[in-house]
Amino acid sequence: MAAKYDVAPPSGAYKGEDVPQPIEFPHNKHVKENGINCMYCHTYARRSKVAGIPPTSKCMGCHKVIATDKPRIQKLTKYWEDKTPPVWKKVHDVPDFVHFTHQKHLKKLVFDRDFPVENVKEVCAFCHGELENMTVAKKVKPLNMGFCVRCHIKNKELGAPGDCWKCHK
Repeated sequence: MAAKYDVAPPSGAYKGEDVPQPIEFPHNKHVKENGINCMYCHTYARRSKVAGIPPTSKCMGCHKVIATDKPRIQKLTKYWEDKTPPVWKKVHDVPDFVHFTHQKHLKKLVFDRDFPVENVKEVCAFCHGELENMTVAKKVKPLNMGFCVRCHIKNKELGAPGDCWKCHK
């Protein structure tokens, strides 16, 4: 099955399937066990189209001293020492003709509503699933047009657009 993902599919993983990554990243340990907020690592989500993958230096901020005996941390350290970032594969994606931005969604669903930022994982989970319960990130929501339209209808009062051209550029 791993050979199926030598090249990541254009729209991220297929629902429910693992996407092999260069280093196992257990979201459950970071989010649930250690209480790390999604936006601590995914800092770009607040100000750009993509949430982004943190630079290796961000990981090493903790992992220079934490869990250094673990093979995955040793692998991470090797990437950092070699100044070569791991090549992560997308798990969640939308087609190129869809204009989606994390920034606008976080603004409307979190910051404009004075939603507690420490609870942002609830907003992230709507599309990304409950990552705090996953050892490996999986695509658990379809992220297709029907999924998005249902959410826009539900959140119309928050300013979710109903005009096709807002999302299809």
